[in-house]
Amino acid sequence: MESKDLFLMVEAISNEKNITKECVFEALEEALATATKKNNNIDAHVEIDRKTGEFSTFRQWMVIEDGENFVDDDGTEFDPELHIHAKDTNGSMAIEDFVREPMETEAFGRIAAQIVKQVIIQKVREAEREVIVEDYTQRMGEVIMVTVKRIDRGNAYVDMGGVDGMIPKFDLIPNESIRKNDRLRAYIKEVKSSPRGAQIFLSRTAPEMMIELFEMEVPEISEGVIEIMGVSRDPGLRAKLAVKAKDKRIDPIGSCIGMRGSRVQAVSNELNGERVDVILWDEDPAQYVINAMAPAEVSSIVVDEDKNSMDIAVEEDQLALAIGRGGQNIKLASRLTNWKLNVMSVSESDDKQTEENQKISKKLAEQLGVDSEVAGVLIDEGFASIDDVADADAASLEAVEEFDATMVEELQERASDAQLVQALGDAESSEVLTSVKGVDEDLAQALIEAEVATVDDLAELSIDELLDIQKLDKEVASAIIMTARENEGWFK
Repeated sequence: MESKDLFLMVEAISNEKNITKECVFEALEEALATATKKNNNIDAHVEIDRKTGEFSTFRQWMVIEDGENFVDDDGTEFDPELHIHAKDTNGSMAIEDFVREPMETEAFGRIAAQIVKQVIIQKVREAEREVIVEDYTQRMGEVIMVTVKRIDRGNAYVDMGGVDGMIPKFDLIPNESIRKNDRLRAYIKEVKSSPRGAQIFLSRTAPEMMIELFEMEVPEISEGVIEIMGVSRDPGLRAKLAVKAKDKRIDPIGSCIGMRGSRVQAVSNELNGERVDVILWDEDPAQYVINAMAPAEVSSIVVDEDKNSMDIAVEEDQLALAIGRGGQNIKLASRLTNWKLNVMSVSESDDKQTEENQKISKKLAEQLGVDSEVAGVLIDEGFASIDDVADADAASLEAVEEFDATMVEELQERASDAQLVQALGDAESSEVLTSVKGVDEDLAQALIEAEVATVDDLAELSIDELLDIQKLDKEVASAIIMTARENEGWFK
């Protein structure tokens, strides 16, 4: 082949396959070396001059350590036609380097030419695959337009503009009707390189896709004036999007909804009619949850930071709206805010609060050795625990009606004694609980605060109850409970 023809061929392959000329030259060199090896049962190396197009062929031997127990990576034992010991190079070559000797570049017959062709095709495909993988890896997180080529076993195989991709069935919107040649948008979720080529996985259910669609529809978001703080989706049905404006003069909700709902409707239409609630993000978790519960109106909310949960009270006529069909509204609000949410009516909330107050009152009365009436007065005045009483300023307690200095002094002494008793009991319980494999000091303290003070109490817990006390891996929680039950002899 003349050098002019060679360069034309290399350029044509480079342009057609969108790979560099250097990749094509390297593929050609490897192909010619492979054919030379096959023809002569030797190891060969071929170099092509990038300027002149001239071929140079070398016979080569790999330098190996001295000794006779050598086995190559492909299982080949020492062969003087392929290997050379380091000592025979006079120490001038490093291990795994090659000693090369020029040889005549031969003209290949039909079989050898076929080998060259196969190797070139294989190498070009590998180079092409790496280019695609690199390109789409950099584009992960984008939403692109694709054309459906076929549907097979629920998966949609799509054309992304000369490159194939797949939307797995669990990444397709449920009950969405998709046919061959349909054009739709999808989110680039994952890119893999495999022997079969580049595998690009897309999604239409990823929450990130909704974020990208709003960035495309709302200029204020793409410009950074409005920020999306979170999104939760029930694909194809309903979603909640939390936004905030960096400029207080801008209405973030109105901007996202658009004139007559045009912007949010455009996103909804792209997602098979998925209804989107745009809500205002708030740095106060309780207010954020109240906003996320829209369109339901919240009457009151009780925050339990230790359990990362909130009890939400709504009027009776708002209860169905707050929960949503199949629990959809409360589920989306919980995902969006990352809080465990419990919805109840106002009357149920009042009953629960009364029950909690009775428990606190009874416990305080027992610890201080007073009647329930005195304990109730203390709780009403904001002294709900022995710590509150013991650490309070005496004057603030004396300000309570019917409390004199003598009574306050007696109450604080009793509270201090109760603190000591509790501390000793907690230390003993902590020692007992930490004897259970998997229970550390932090978990033991959380268990004691939840009134789980013995191994038997721990053994009685369900996995969900333990997870409510402290966030753990579900398997870890299960193992701790099973160990506690084993220690208590449940399985004998």
